[in-house]
Amino acid sequence: MRSQISKTILSIALIVLALSFYSSSAYPQEKAKPKDAAKVPAKTAAVDPSQYVGAETCNTCHDDQYKSYHAGPHWQTMKDSRRGVAFQGCEGCHGPGKAHSEAPSKDNIVTFTDKNGIQASAYCLNCHQQTSDQSNFQRSAHHRSNVGCTNCHSVHAAKVSDALLKQSTPNLCFTCHMEVKSSFSKPFHHRVNEGLIKCTDCHDQHGGFLSRQLRSSASNDQVCFKCHAEKAGPFTFEHAPIKNEGCASCHTPHGSANPRMLKRASVNLLCLECHTLTTDSSAPAIPTFHNQATKYTACTMCHAQIHGSNASSYFFQ
Repeated sequence: MRSQISKTILSIALIVLALSFYSSSAYPQEKAKPKDAAKVPAKTAAVDPSQYVGAETCNTCHDDQYKSYHAGPHWQTMKDSRRGVAFQGCEGCHGPGKAHSEAPSKDNIVTFTDKNGIQASAYCLNCHQQTSDQSNFQRSAHHRSNVGCTNCHSVHAAKVSDALLKQSTPNLCFTCHMEVKSSFSKPFHHRVNEGLIKCTDCHDQHGGFLSRQLRSSASNDQVCFKCHAEKAGPFTFEHAPIKNEGCASCHTPHGSANPRMLKRASVNLLCLECHTLTTDSSAPAIPTFHNQATKYTACTMCHAQIHGSNASSYFFQ
């Protein structure tokens, strides 16, 4: 009996050892940090208050920057003494200024002209992580593309006071996303250029958990339903693509040459992408009498409630 118990314990120990080795090799505990990540001194560590001279001292040489600083929201850090001098005034971003005030040099003060997007953002994120989108910035597509806070925002030379933007949207977004800019010039488009909606109404510029930094997933098109509430449902009979793929399964979100921003010029061609007799399709094929003559090419003339219906499974009404 004892030998049997010993064998059982030994087997369990070997299994646990094998599983721990597999998990440590297949799923490493730490991910490699970006090679350009900034080495920012932790502000939570003890600081020497004697090395901080205050914003008024900075004003003696940097008058223009001091004025722009007070014109923006960052001056409010001077009123918050709870976190200490390391978070207040000019030195909240540029670090302690005593050495710099005694011997002005770029080598003894933090400057941002020589830092890339990831490095500059690391300083901003010391304070700006109060909201969910800011705290997700490091997983964003912007961060992975080395686009940082200072690429869009400017503390001292902001053109738009709201959020200290370097220029107004959508032109700010178009400096990188040129392929999208042309879409908003097509005959049918979301009215971004006209100022009725903004890129950030649909996309979270700071990051999130979804692809293309969308504010909601395709199967939960809350982004679209903010404006197109009549399409939201719930419906007794739902059109499957809307639930599975979202509005973008039929519409191009930025702009199109086709009415209603459809992906195809002819409605029937769009419908036939799913409703064609194939062995692996769950969508029903069109009836045999729908011979695609002229009167059958406009599917939505009969299937008027194509987004969903409470009366007909064929979306007649």
